[in-house]
Order: sequence, then C-alpha cells, then structure tokens
Amino acid sequence: QVQLVESGGGLVQAGGSLRLSCAASGRTFSMYRVGWFRQAPGKEREFVAAISWSGSGTYYADSVKGRFTISRDNDKNTVYLQMNSLKPEDTAVYFCAADRGLILSARGSAYGTWGQGTQVTVST
Repeated sequence: QVQLVESGGGLVQAGGSLRLSCAASGRTFSMYRVGWFRQAPGKEREFVAAISWSGSGTYYADSVKGRFTISRDNDKNTVYLQMNSLKPEDTAVYFCAADRGLILSARGSAYGTWGQGTQVTVST
C-alpha cells in the first residue's frame, strides 16, 4: 500500500493563498486516486476535491469551486491542493486520502489510506 504525508498548512489572511502537498512514501503513485478532505473542531469531515490516478479527472465541492485546484505529479509521487481566495470558513485540518482505482470519488469510504493532516488557519 501507500503511505501519505500532508504538508504546506499554516496561517494566512483572508484572500490569501496556500499550497498543500500530499506526498506518498512509496516510489510510485501509479493507479491511486486521491481526495482532499477537511475537518474543523466539532464538525463532520467534509469533502474538498478529488483527482483520478492520471490527473485527467477532477471534482470539487461547491464551496471551493473556482478557488481551489487539485493536481498531481506522479513522477514525484505527490498530489497538490492550490488554495486561492481563502476564507475563514476554510479553516480546518486538511487530510489527503488515497486508494487503488481509476475513477475519482468524493466519498471518504472510497479511500483506504489517510494522511495525518495539516492545519490551515485563515484569519479575518
């Protein structure tokens, strides 16, 4: 299987940008679909974005469409989440998740491997 490590979180002002990375511990990320999820204290886990193994297919939650972009570089075994025009409502711990499969999914149950999460805080 694959192991995932998120990075790139931090504190940013509203309207600013952050780029999150999800790095796989293995030598290859081939055939793994990846999703980004987030969770704020006291709230349920929320889907953010997903990408197919090839990177050709993407899907976004309505709350982040037009602001976030998911991409991947399989040569680097890394998936990215570029977050622009950040809002205080985006504050949460962001997790990446992966599983074998060719079709992207917005459902957490579709992913068997999860990272430890990285904190994103957006100030007013």
